[in-house]
Amino acid sequence: MPTYPQTSFATPPGATRITLVRHGQSQAADTEGEDFPLKDGHGDPPLTELGERQAVAVGERLKSEAIDALYVSTLTRTHQTAAPLAAALEMTPTEEADLREIFLGDWEGGLFRHIMHQQEHPAAIEFRKTYDWGVVPGAETNAELTERTSGALKRIHATHPDQHVVCFVHGGVIAALCSYAAGSHMAGFAGSDNAAVHRLVLTDDRWFIRAFNDTNHLGDVGTPVAEITQHA
Repeated sequence: MPTYPQTSFATPPGATRITLVRHGQSQAADTEGEDFPLKDGHGDPPLTELGERQAVAVGERLKSEAIDALYVSTLTRTHQTAAPLAAALEMTPTEEADLREIFLGDWEGGLFRHIMHQQEHPAAIEFRKTYDWGVVPGAETNAELTERTSGALKRIHATHPDQHVVCFVHGGVIAALCSYAAGSHMAGFAGSDNAAVHRLVLTDDRWFIRAFNDTNHLGDVGTPVAEITQHA
C-alpha cells in the first residue's frame, strides 16, 4: 500500500539561494550637526569595533558553506562586513549599487537618527505609525525602495541560477526584499539585527523566505537591541 509522507522544502531546479547579511553595527550619530561622510548622496559611516567583531563572526559562520559569489552595496559598512568572509574564501565581492540603503533625502548624513529620537517630531511620529519612508522629506518611497532592490536581486538570480550567493546589505533593504517575497508590508520585517543572516530562494516566478534574522553565530559578540525605527 503506498504511503505519502510529509516532505520538506527542496530548492527548485534553476533557483538561486540568496543569503542576505545585514552589515555590522555602524558608527553612531552622536553629535548634533556632525554629519556622516556621504557617498553618492548616502550617509557612509564605517563600522564600530563591535561591528568589526560581528563581521568576523559572520565570516566564521558562513565560510564552510558552498558559496558561488559575494555581493556588497556601494557603502563602506557592507564592504567591511564582507571582508572577513571574502578573505577566507579568497573571493572578491561584486558591487551592486541598487542594494544600497534607502535614500533619506533631506535627512541623510545622520540627521535621520537625530530626528527619530525626538519623540514628538511630527514626521518621526508618522514614520513610527506607518513605517512609510515617504514621510521623510525627499526620501525614496517604500515602493521605490522595493522596486530598486528587488530588481537588483532579480538580476543576481538571472546571473546565478542553481548557485548560492551571499549579499551584504542594509536593514531597510532586508525589510523591502522580505516584504516583497512575502507580499506584505515591510513593517513586518523592520529592525533586522546587525550581522543577522536571512535566507531566500528565488525562482523566475516566486520567492521563498527560508530564514529571517538568524543571529546564532554572534554568541558573546553582542547584538544591540534593535528599534523599529532602526535603519542603515
